[in-house]
Amino acid sequence: MNETTEMTTAAPAADAVAATEVQPVDGAAPAAPVPQQGGFGMLVPMLLILAIFYFMMIRPQQRKEKERRKMIDELRAGARVVFAGGIIGTIVEASEKTFVVETKDGCKMEVLRSCVQGVVGSESAEAR
Repeated sequence: MNETTEMTTAAPAADAVAATEVQPVDGAAPAAPVPQQGGFGMLVPMLLILAIFYFMMIRPQQRKEKERRKMIDELRAGARVVFAGGIIGTIVEASEKTFVVETKDGCKMEVLRSCVQGVVGSESAEAR
C-alpha cells in the first residue's frame, strides 16, 4: 500500500509544475524580444571617463613640463642646477642643446639641457 500512496503523491506534483507555466492566450502574439542597447549607450560613459582622466592627469603634467622648459630656457652661466642623476653644479657655459657644468671639485662636464631637473636656491647652498 505504501507504493500506491507514493505514486499518487508524485503525480500531482508534476501536474502542479506544468500548471504554473505561463501559456500564451489564444490569438495573442508572442512577446517581442527586448532590444539590446547599442554602442552609443557605452560611448557616453567612456567619453566622460576620458575627460576626467585628461583634466586630472594629462593637463597638469603638460603644465609642469611647460614650466620646466621655460625654466631651462632662462638658465644662464652662473646658475646652480641639479640634474636628473642628482649631480649639482654651476653652469659655466650654455649652448643651444647642452650646458658645460662645473662641480664642486672643479670637474667640468657637458650635459644635455633636458637633464636639468631644477635650480638650486641660495639657501640650500649656504646650508652645505
